[in-house]
Amino acid sequence: MAGDEKNTLLWFLRAQRRSVLAILDGLGEDVLTTPVLPTGWTPLGMVEHLGYAERHWFQEIVTGTADPVAWPDDHEPLTTPRSAAVVFAFYREQCRRSDEIFAATPLSAVPKGRHPAPLGDEIADLRGVVLHMIEETARHAGHLDVVRELIDGRTGLGPR
Repeated sequence: MAGDEKNTLLWFLRAQRRSVLAILDGLGEDVLTTPVLPTGWTPLGMVEHLGYAERHWFQEIVTGTADPVAWPDDHEPLTTPRSAAVVFAFYREQCRRSDEIFAATPLSAVPKGRHPAPLGDEIADLRGVVLHMIEETARHAGHLDVVRELIDGRTGLGPR
């Protein structure tokens, strides 16, 4: 891990993203689209949610604009009618685009877009955006870790 702040933040964000993918690795489409907890979200829906979060925070908030997604907002929260291949490709593409924006933007840059209050009031620069995305991704990786344990008993699947 590099010593400067920007590289350190990116390292931690990428580690959490790798955890999300590692936790779900090897699960079939049927398992990825089946709710495990009473709240009804699915593992695949969570990955799509994380893709939308990457898109929202880095494109809509940091740059003030985002290309439209290839589908309508046609699903219940944290579920998806799309295939695992489509959702994982969407997530990876949003992460790639986020990394490009992060690389091209100073940590002190003021966002061009605005997230609603109260969180929007707390995010003053790119540093705040990336810290929020580390927290958001880690939080949901933890949810996915618990769900994976309930599915097949496997634990500790994130990168070492």
